[in-house]
Amino acid sequence: MKELLSGNAAIARGAYENGITLAAGYPGTPSTEILENLSRYEGVYSEWAPNEKVALEVGIGAAMAGARALVTMKHVGVNVAADPLFTAAYTGVNGGLILVSADDPGMHSSQNEQDNRYYARFAKVALLEPSDSQEAKDMVGLALTISERYDIPVMLRTTTRVAHSQSMVELGEPAVREIKPYGKDVKKNLMVPAFGRLRRVSLAARLARLAEYSENTPLNFIVPGNGKAGVITSGISYQLVREVLPDAAVLKLGMTNPLPVELIKKFAAQVETLFVVEELEPYLEEQIRMLGIKAAGKEFFPDTGEYSQGLLRRCFVKAGVLPVPLQTEDLTAGLPQAPPRPPVLCAGCPHRGVFYTLQRLKLTVTGDIGCYTLGGLPPLEGIDSCVCMGASIGMAHGMDKAVPGLKGRTVAVIGDSTFLHSGITGLLNAVYNNSDSTVIILDNRTTAMTGHQDHPATGRTLMGQAAPEVDITMLCRSLGVKRVEVVDPLDISRLREVIKTETAAPGPSVVIARRPCVLLKREVRPAVTVDQEKCTGCKMCLKLSCPAISVIDSKASVNADACVGCNLCVQVCKTGAMQGGQADA
Repeated sequence: MKELLSGNAAIARGAYENGITLAAGYPGTPSTEILENLSRYEGVYSEWAPNEKVALEVGIGAAMAGARALVTMKHVGVNVAADPLFTAAYTGVNGGLILVSADDPGMHSSQNEQDNRYYARFAKVALLEPSDSQEAKDMVGLALTISERYDIPVMLRTTTRVAHSQSMVELGEPAVREIKPYGKDVKKNLMVPAFGRLRRVSLAARLARLAEYSENTPLNFIVPGNGKAGVITSGISYQLVREVLPDAAVLKLGMTNPLPVELIKKFAAQVETLFVVEELEPYLEEQIRMLGIKAAGKEFFPDTGEYSQGLLRRCFVKAGVLPVPLQTEDLTAGLPQAPPRPPVLCAGCPHRGVFYTLQRLKLTVTGDIGCYTLGGLPPLEGIDSCVCMGASIGMAHGMDKAVPGLKGRTVAVIGDSTFLHSGITGLLNAVYNNSDSTVIILDNRTTAMTGHQDHPATGRTLMGQAAPEVDITMLCRSLGVKRVEVVDPLDISRLREVIKTETAAPGPSVVIARRPCVLLKREVRPAVTVDQEKCTGCKMCLKLSCPAISVIDSKASVNADACVGCNLCVQVCKTGAMQGGQADA
C-alpha cells in the first residue's frame, strides 16, 4: 500500500516499521513533525526532552541498553547535543542509534544555515541523506542496520524541502521490537582516558570498514547519461538536477560519510566535465578535489540559500551546459505588485504588550529564540539581539558586568520553553555572580513557535499523559533570585510599573509575564471598536503592530474578525477612540 507522506512523516513511519523502541527530541522546525507523527504509533515510546543534549543522552542510554533509538532535532540543536555525540562515536551502540539533523538552507525559520554534514565527519559517525519521502523512510531501516553492524551512531541529515515536501511512500508492516541483551562492558562504555584511547583506535577501524561498505551500498548509485556533463550530488539537490539536466550522468550519494572514493573516481572518469551540486557548503566538492579530481562547484553554484530548479538552470547556463534561454516579455511588467507581508505576532499575542513597554522605556533588550523574536521588528522594536537558545540571560549579565553604566537599562527576555531548555544555567550564573540584570520570562504555557508542543511546565507529555508541572516562579526562587514578580502582559500600566521597579533594584530579578498563547487558549471577548469622532489619526495604535488594526481615510480601523479583544490598543489610545471591554486578569 502507498500513501502520500511528508519526509518527516516518512521518517516516523520508518521508525515504526523498523523496530524503534524509544524516540526523543526537542521541537525545532523543520524536524518537529517527526516525533509528533511517531507518538501516534503504538509500541513506540516518544518524549520531548528539555533540550537536545538531554534528548541525545536519552537515546544513547536506550541504545546502550539494547533498544533501537531515534533522536530528532533541527540543525542548531546538534550544537547543543555535540558533547554526547562526539563521545557516542567512541562508545558505539548496542541497539541501533539514529540522530536526525534537520538542516534549514535559506533560513526559513532559523538564525543560521549551518551545514551539519561537517558534524558527521567531525564526530566520525555515518551520514545518510535522503532526497524524497520514500528514501527518508527506507534510510531509517538502513541506518539502524549500519549502526548495529558497525557499532556506530548514524546521522540522518534532512533539509527543510525534504522534511516538508510530500511524495508517495510504500508502506510496510512493523517489525517485532527486539531488545538486545545488555552486558556490562566498561572498556567500551566507560570513557575514562585509558579506555577512550582504546575506543579511538576501534573507531578508526570501524570507519575503515564503513568506507568499504560505502563503495558497494545501494545508497550510492550512478544514473547513466550522455557522457558529457556529469554531476555528483546528494539530498534534495539530486531531484533538482534530474529535473534541470535529465540527460546528464549523475552520481547520487545517499551515504556521504564516509564517501565512496573509488566509486567517485570511476564516475569522474566516465564524463567530460564534472560538476558537484550541493546546497550550502562545499562538503563534497572539497573532498573530491582532495582526491585530485577536477570538479566545478561553488564557482557556479552558491554556498548560501536554498536551491531551486530556476536557480540551477541559471547556474548551468553560466557554466555553458545549458543554452542561454530566449528573452521573453515580462508579463508582470507595469502591473501593481503585492506589498510584502513580513511575519508578525498574532492578534492578541500576550508578548505584544511586553515589547511595546520595553521600547517605550528605551531599554537595551537581549532577546532569545522563539516567536517573540518578532518583537524586535518595526514598529515594536523591543529587542536588540538574538543569538541562540538561552543566550539572552548570559548576554544581559555580560553587558551589566562589562559596562556598569548600563545598570538599570538592560533586560533579558526569554520564553518559558527556552528558559527550561537552556536559560536556567544562565540565571544561576547571574545569581552566583551578583548580576544587576533583570530577566523577563515570557510564559505563554507552550512551545509556541514550533506549533504548541508541551514542555516540563505544561503538565503534559508528548504522548498526552499528565506530568508534574514545573513551577517557574519557585524554580527561580530556588536558584537564589529574591525578587520574582508575576504580571499579566496585557495590563500595560502594571507591567510598566514592575519593569521600572525591578530594573532599578540592585541584584538579579525576574519578571514572569504570564498569559497563555492566544492560539492555545482563545478567550471570547467583544472586538474593539473605534469612535471615529474621537480618533485623531495619531497612529499610536499602529505601534502595537497588531494585524487587526489598520488606518482607513486617516482614521484607525479594527477588523472585528481578527480582533480578539485583548484591549492593548484601548490602553495605548490617548484620545479614548479605541473602545472595548476590560481584559481578564
